[in-house]
This record gives sequence, C-alpha cells and structure tokens, in this order.
Amino acid sequence: MINFAGIFPGQGSQKVGMGKDFFEHSKIAREMIERASNRLDIDFENLLFQENENLEKTQFSQASILLVSMIAYTLFSEQVRTAPQYFLGHSLGEFSALSATGSLDYLDAVELVYHRGLFMTEACEGQNAGMMALLGLSDAICERVVSAAQESGKKIWIANYNNDGQIVIAGNKSDLEEMESTFKEEGAKRAILLKMSVASHCPILMTAQPKLKASLERWVGETFTTPIISNVTAQAYQNKADAVALLEKQLIMPVRYKQSIKSIEDDVDLYVEFGGNVLKGINKKITSKNTISITDMATLEKAVLEFA
Repeated sequence: MINFAGIFPGQGSQKVGMGKDFFEHSKIAREMIERASNRLDIDFENLLFQENENLEKTQFSQASILLVSMIAYTLFSEQVRTAPQYFLGHSLGEFSALSATGSLDYLDAVELVYHRGLFMTEACEGQNAGMMALLGLSDAICERVVSAAQESGKKIWIANYNNDGQIVIAGNKSDLEEMESTFKEEGAKRAILLKMSVASHCPILMTAQPKLKASLERWVGETFTTPIISNVTAQAYQNKADAVALLEKQLIMPVRYKQSIKSIEDDVDLYVEFGGNVLKGINKKITSKNTISITDMATLEKAVLEFA
C-alpha cells in the first residue's frame, strides 16, 4: 500500500484555463463549478476559462484555486480509496486541506477564502504592501538581514520558507525595494519584487485576524478524517480548536512549507498535488520522494494508476 500525503497549492498558482479539462469531461466538475457560482453569485466558468482581470485579485484567485483543487481531489477520491497519511497546503492550500479532511464543506470553503482575500486586501489598503522572492540565500542569512532591517525601522518580514534557497519576504514595498541591494550583497542570486497587492503572512494583516477567526468559528466543523500539517508549526493537528487558532496565526506568521514536508518525509512514499503543479517543482528541491500533480483528466488517470 502506498503511503501518501495530499498537498494543495496556494495563491500564485492561478491561471486562465485552470480546471477547464475537468469541466469539459466531468459532470461532477461542472456541478461543483455551478454550485460555487450560485453560492457566491460569481460566474466561475467565465472567471476560470476566459481572459479577465479578476482572476489576479486576491479574493477571486483564492476562491478559484480552492475550487479547482477540490474538484481535482473529489475526482481522485472517487477512484482511489487509499486514505492519505496527511494533508497539507501552501498558505491558502491549508484551507483546501481542511475541506479535503471533511471539516469544511467545499462550498463553505470557497466562500470562506473569498472573504479571506477581501479581509487581506482591506488590511493592506494604504500600506504600500508588497512581497519579494529571494533566490540563493540561506535561512540564517535572510533571518539576520531581516532582523537588522526591522531594528532600523523597516517593515519587512519573512513570509514563506519554500525550499532551501527560496524564501519570500513581505512588508512595505518601498522598504523591500531599498533592501534589494543588501540581499544581493549578502549572496542572493536574485531578489524579485512580486506582482502582489497584499503582504501575506506578516503583521500588516493583523486587522484581518478577528474577521477570519469569526469565519473559521462559523464554518469549520469537528470532523477530521486525516491530520493536517500546519503552515505555522510544521506539526500535525486534527481538531477545530487547533484549526481556528493556527489559521488565524497563519495570516501573520511565515509559511513553513519546507519544514512541513521534511517533518513527514519518513512517513510517506509519495505526494499528490491537487489542482496545480507549483508544489511539485518546489518539492523537487526538498525531497527525493516523487510528487504527482493532478491538473486535468490525463494527469488524474496517471495518478489513479499509481494506486492500482
């Protein structure tokens, strides 16, 4: 029997056409998209499959990514009865994990993350918020440079530990731009300002926390079929109280994705990514274990064969 972890991508994995092959070839996918459209009064068929400006807006991208992830997971679980050892996601993907483990209905999840995106956008208004990817810099050097910058009054924080040599920082965009040369002097191969209007996983989002907590308290249930690895702690949890507390903290704390994968490395043989392929690329630099990404019917069929 294959021991596997189900993993779910986060914001930034969105693209026009995502989920279209599922929609065209699966009645289940069409019904899930129709129900989500009715629930939020959003034309997800148009949002996902037609060129538009909304897909890059935080609230729409989060809802769209989660919806496609849950379509991929639902179609997979219809054919594969092997239970995963763990679920985990990258930032937004942890909400997909909640839905996959049974504690959050997928329609509630779509609405919850849509509002999460709005809360994040509202918190960043007037903050000149931004994010920057750093390549080729060690955790220790990055932490030292960021700490020194904070002591000098700059508003920057580590937001994501993706893999060795890939860290994302968040904060005030002007401060990020001013630090670009410093990071390169310290050894960063590249410092790339991302096309983001929010600063995720840093204290700029503190005002969003109470609103998100209220939504979590409302919609998260007590049923957890599978442990979830927390972005905040890189440890497993399996109850509502922990889910609410950790996902509230997740808004202002760094995503420890690399640490999360390493924490379960000895327990799994395979990773299955639902609805995207960004994490497959990141995993190649973290683990020797294989990652299968399910993004359409062909990759779904390939994944199912792994469990035959």
